[in-house]
Amino acid sequence: MPKSIYVGNIPFSATEDDLRSMFSQFGEVMSVKFINDRETGRFRGFGFVEMDDASAKEAVEALNGKEISGRALRVNEAQERQPRPRRDY
Repeated sequence: MPKSIYVGNIPFSATEDDLRSMFSQFGEVMSVKFINDRETGRFRGFGFVEMDDASAKEAVEALNGKEISGRALRVNEAQERQPRPRRDY
């Protein structure tokens, strides 16, 4: 079963292919997804990588804190998104 990995503090100059190649050192990368702002469409500086469980653990340990273009990546196992309360305007 694939494991989802959160990757934060990604440089804005990075591409999904850059992340795929970085994580592929530790095993097969099933998917890479950058998150964009809904309103502006601009990259928000974080994304998700899916890998098998064993490779994911190794990648998290090796890449958390790794500096890319002067930015230290935050890499950890993705957590389920907490439901947000609805705001009525």
